[in-house]
Amino acid sequence: MAPTLALVGATGAVGTVMIDIMNGRQEWPWGEVRLIASQRSAGRHLTVRGVEHTVVALSPEAFDGVDIAMFDVPDEISAEWAPIAASRGAVVVDNSGAFRMDDDVPLVVPECNLDRIHDRPRGIIANPNCTTLSMMAALGALHRTFDLRELVVASYQAVSGAGVAGVERLYAELAAVVGKGVGVRAGDVREALEAARLPLEDSPFPAPLALNVVPAAGSYKGDGWYSEELKVRNESRKILGIPDLRVSATCVRVPVVTTHSLAVHATFASEVTVEQAREVFEAQPSVVLMDDPADNVFPTPADVVGGDPTYVGRIRQALDFPNTLDFFVCGDNLRKGAALNTYEIAEALAR
Repeated sequence: MAPTLALVGATGAVGTVMIDIMNGRQEWPWGEVRLIASQRSAGRHLTVRGVEHTVVALSPEAFDGVDIAMFDVPDEISAEWAPIAASRGAVVVDNSGAFRMDDDVPLVVPECNLDRIHDRPRGIIANPNCTTLSMMAALGALHRTFDLRELVVASYQAVSGAGVAGVERLYAELAAVVGKGVGVRAGDVREALEAARLPLEDSPFPAPLALNVVPAAGSYKGDGWYSEELKVRNESRKILGIPDLRVSATCVRVPVVTTHSLAVHATFASEVTVEQAREVFEAQPSVVLMDDPADNVFPTPADVVGGDPTYVGRIRQALDFPNTLDFFVCGDNLRKGAALNTYEIAEALAR
C-alpha cells in the first residue's frame, strides 16, 4: 500500500514552494496526501497534482494514518508538534531549526549522508539551514574525494530567508527609495525611508536593505557572532561527519529576493586542482557548472532563482594557500535550500 504523506505548513511560503515541487515530480510514490496548517488556514482548498485538497487544522488526530510528515513551520511549532506526529506513527522530516543539533536527530542532505535517514531514535529527521544547504551538494562531493579540512565562507543571503516579512520590507524600501528619487549620498536611503515612514524598528533587518548590504543575518549570539554564522559551522560539521572541521563564516543580507550566494574557501587534506574539481562537479547530478569567467559566465541569483540544482562557478586555485580552492555557489533558498531537500528526504523514505 502506498504511504500517506502529510505537509504541515501547507499555506506558508515554503509550503507553497513544496506543493509546486510535488506538482512537478515525475515519480509519485504517495497514496494519500494530507495538507495541514493553522486553524485560521483550515478549510482552504489547494490543488496537488490536479486533485483539490481541503487544508485541515493542526491537531494530534491530523496525523492518524500518516506515514511521513513534512514540517515547514516556525521552530516553536515544530518543537511542539513534531514529537506529537512521531508519537502517532509518522516519520517527521522537519525544515525548522528545532532539532538540527539534537544528537538523536540526523541532519540530512541526500547528496551527502542519505544513509542517516535510518538512524532516527526520535522518529525525526532534520533539514539543514538554507545557507548551509546552498553549498552542501558541491562541498560534499569535493569532500568525498579530497577530504575537507578547513572552510571559510562569506554568504550573500536573500531577504526571503527572513520569511514573507523580509520580502515585503525590501519591496517597501525599494518603493520608498525610487519614489524619493535618491541621489548618491550615503544618507539618501535613510532619508527616503523616513519620508515614507518606514522606521527600522518595524523591519526584520537591523539596517536598510535597499541599495545596501547588512553584515548581520539571524540573531546576535555574542562574541561578534550571528546565528546564521554559527549554523554554517555546526551544521557543516554534522552533515559531513567532521566534528573537528575548522569553519569560519560571515553572513551578509543583500537586497535580493530569492537565492543565496556563497563565496567558499575550502582546504583539503589532499592536493586538488581546478580541473579535478570541475570533474567532480560535473559528475554530481545536482550541481551545474557555470564557470567561464573570461566570457563572463558565472552563477548569479538572477540565473538560478526557481531552479533546483546548486550552481557553481569562479573555481580557482587559492593563491598562497596549498590544497585550497575558492569558488562561488548559488542556490534557490526556498527550493533546494528548504522545500526540495525536505521532499527528497521524504521521497527516499517512501522508497
